[in-house]
Amino acid sequence: MIPIQQNRLYADVQYLTTLQPPRSIGYPASLKKAESYIEAQFCQLSGRVQKQPLHQGFHNLILSYGPEEGERVIVGAHYDVCGDTPGADDNASAVAGLLELARVVHEEKPETKHRIDFVAFNFEEPPYFATEKMGSAVHAQAMKKDKVNVKLMICLEMIGYFTDKPNSQEYQHESLKKLYPTTGNFIVVVGKMGQERTVQRVQQFMKEHSRVDVQSIAAPPDLSGVGLSDHRNYWAQGYQAVMINDTSFLRNPHYHQKSDTLETLDFARMTEVVRGVYAAMLNF
Repeated sequence: MIPIQQNRLYADVQYLTTLQPPRSIGYPASLKKAESYIEAQFCQLSGRVQKQPLHQGFHNLILSYGPEEGERVIVGAHYDVCGDTPGADDNASAVAGLLELARVVHEEKPETKHRIDFVAFNFEEPPYFATEKMGSAVHAQAMKKDKVNVKLMICLEMIGYFTDKPNSQEYQHESLKKLYPTTGNFIVVVGKMGQERTVQRVQQFMKEHSRVDVQSIAAPPDLSGVGLSDHRNYWAQGYQAVMINDTSFLRNPHYHQKSDTLETLDFARMTEVVRGVYAAMLNF
């Protein structure tokens, strides 16, 4: 059993969601505190931490593990929030997952043929979304410029909201309701058409190593919700990329609301998601 620790996930989400005012660009001091917290967590694990400059003095934070050269797997999550929201699911859940993946890989010290870069992005939320100022756009462009062989990018985006309430799961189209569960208690591996094999492999590793229902979809990037996170910028550079997501606004009524609080998250299922991602990032 992959030793993901639920209490550490909880502590990370608790810290990030209790920053006052919230960690958005409207409150730079709080956003800096979030950045400093992640940097401190990374630095406790290894000296292989880089700060990639962004505008206004902010940074992407990058922790590397494994071989210096060769193929690379990127695991990323954004740490900023939308406006005045506490951002428990969006996106403290994913940052906590990112930090826990980094902790466990440094504790377990598995042999890996590829390098893993854990990247905490800034500026995923408005007003920067879909602009060149997104932290992930800066990072993906740098990877391409340096001719880095990115084997896979895994974007963690909202991994903590689950419900067993019947008919709690919405979909973009009626046709999807016939293919997927109607109860919002699963996680989904989201990819784009043309990258089906990548999506299926990530799904398979997650299913084999976690006790949560893992669904998948390879869809047109312009289908509502499919490209709404940092993975979009790796697709733009021609890389294989997936998003691990609890379906966001198709399930979570607290999306981009002040009610997106720690109490709404399901940490037991979130732990299983992180366990599955751990297997995928090592074995892909």
